Amino acid sequence: MTEQFKTWALVELFGHTRVAGEVSEQTIAGGAMVRIDVPETETSPAFSRIVNVSAIYAINPMTEEMVRTIASQLNVKPIQSWDIREYVEKNKKALMQPEDEFDEFSEEYSQ
Repeated sequence: MTEQFKTWALVELFGHTRVAGEVSEQTIAGGAMVRIDVPETETSPAFSRIVNVSAIYAINPMTEEMVRTIASQLNVKPIQSWDIREYVEKNKKALMQPEDEFDEFSEEYSQ
């Protein structure tokens, strides 16, 4: 039986993104992934982020206390679901503008 990887760590991803949490292995659709369970902070609820192993630059194991401190400093937010209905409602006025109101803008940038 293989031992499952699980540790508190700061994970550095390509693209200069850092995420701190409890890190474990997870298999999704037959592929190896890394799950980062980010703890709750004063500004963000607890959430999980699952990343492909090829997106990881480094995994820096550390104590849970240190991870919690770093997680609150990094202020990484969970991904928000995007809803077209909410977007339309918030932007209804702009979306309903007659075309000719944008003509000045279009002419200015088409030259």
